[in-house]
Amino acid sequence: MYAVIKTGGKQYRVSAGENLKIERIPADVGSEVVLDQVLMVGDGDMVSVGAPLVDGASIKATVLAHGRGDKIRIFKMRRRKHYRKTQGHRQDYTEIRIDNIAAK
Repeated sequence: MYAVIKTGGKQYRVSAGENLKIERIPADVGSEVVLDQVLMVGDGDMVSVGAPLVDGASIKATVLAHGRGDKIRIFKMRRRKHYRKTQGHRQDYTEIRIDNIAAK
């Protein structure tokens, strides 16, 4: 059984037992969170697609850790104009483990 969920402005295909890094959510490490924005649920050849969300479907997950991703360097330059700008960014993430997929 798998599902497509939406969190943090992104969509993820998840199944029970897998670990996933998503955009940071305000939850404590070790706590259980419920992700209720489920766009699609599939079980073998039976697929339920929501319009836009599947009614009664939810995902239970456990928060494993919070962290920051690798640094991304942004470099802008205009040739012959003596303009150079360097900037960096590290995105916060939350690592979760998918425990259960519940659908009607």
